[in-house]
Amino acid sequence: MSFQDNPALESQPTTWRRSDDPEYADDPEFRDYTTDLSDKLFSLTANISRLSNQIALLGTKRETDRVRERVQDLLSETGDGFKEIGEGLKKVQAWHDLSASQKYTQGKLNQEFKASLTEFQGLQRQALEKQRASTTAAKAALDQGGEEAGGATTDEGQRTQQQLQEQAPRLANQDEVDFQESLIVERESEIRNIEQSVGELNELFRDVAHMVHEQGQSLDVISDNVTQTRDDTQNADQQLRTASRHQRSARGKACCLLVILVVVLTVIILAAVLG
Repeated sequence: MSFQDNPALESQPTTWRRSDDPEYADDPEFRDYTTDLSDKLFSLTANISRLSNQIALLGTKRETDRVRERVQDLLSETGDGFKEIGEGLKKVQAWHDLSASQKYTQGKLNQEFKASLTEFQGLQRQALEKQRASTTAAKAALDQGGEEAGGATTDEGQRTQQQLQEQAPRLANQDEVDFQESLIVERESEIRNIEQSVGELNELFRDVAHMVHEQGQSLDVISDNVTQTRDDTQNADQQLRTASRHQRSARGKACCLLVILVVVLTVIILAAVLG
């Protein structure tokens, strides 16, 4: 039986615990720490949803400077969040003397983190692809505009008398070129930042994947033990119900025998008195 396929385990929250569980009561620090990591991971899940919506706008008519800014902010914020949680998971991994339920919490956190990080890495790749495509298109448009501007300058040289008339449009065109070049530089910087974050998170992903692999066998054992405990509990409950029915039946028979005995004794006493 695998850890992922066990519905009894999957139905439990990440920080699975009971107030009367002595294993958790003995280590409230572990409980509080893993709960905090779980809450932070949940917040990152919300970030991922917003990021997906913003990336979908890139390369469309709805793309704006504000959209690109939100994409960069969410990529940076979420990436930093994953790094922070990843360091926390390494601390949880090094926790000593864990109970079975604590090991389950540890493994579940690792798996949830791995799944969320995989989704975020996919969004990073999408953002990179769209940013690169946008930058390539901007460079092509700029090069084409430069060629056209070069041709216009040649014509202008042949028509010296029109220099003053064409000076203003030429300056306006140069301002647009400068603006486009600054945008290209900015987007190339954004691409480098995303690529750096991708590399850092790839290393973190490998670390967590290794931890998940190491815990796989022990979690399967915990899974089997939990399942066996559940089955034993159900069997014990059924036996208690059966014993209770037998006890009620025996009590009823005893009452009947007592009534019969009382009636017989009454008859004997009345016979003796009347005789």
